[in-house]
Amino acid sequence: MYEFSRPLGDTIKKARKSKGLSQRKVADMADIEVRTVMHIENHEDNPKMVALYALIRALEIDPREIFYPEQNCDAPTVEQLGLLIAQCSEQEAQILLPAVRAILSAIRNQSDLLVGAIT
Repeated sequence: MYEFSRPLGDTIKKARKSKGLSQRKVADMADIEVRTVMHIENHEDNPKMVALYALIRALEIDPREIFYPEQNCDAPTVEQLGLLIAQCSEQEAQILLPAVRAILSAIRNQSDLLVGAIT
């Protein structure tokens, strides 16, 4: 089993169940075989990109849940921030990007200074 098989299967199953969908319904929505959904959820199969793309879209999954499972994508504040950014135009995002980077850098440097002062 590959390193990504478990987060992939767990994320697909969680999203499907949270929407109250059967494996058959998800397979129909993604235009794939039901056995493909079953194998993925049971960590027995690694889907082709076409199937993975279709599942992510059909279940409205944030791909970070699969590819970066160690990050907490369910944090409400992070989710709110992501939604605000997703609503930005390209021009607004270009204006925000340097400001956000600077703010994060300042916050992280301040945290490093506090940790250094304690130890």
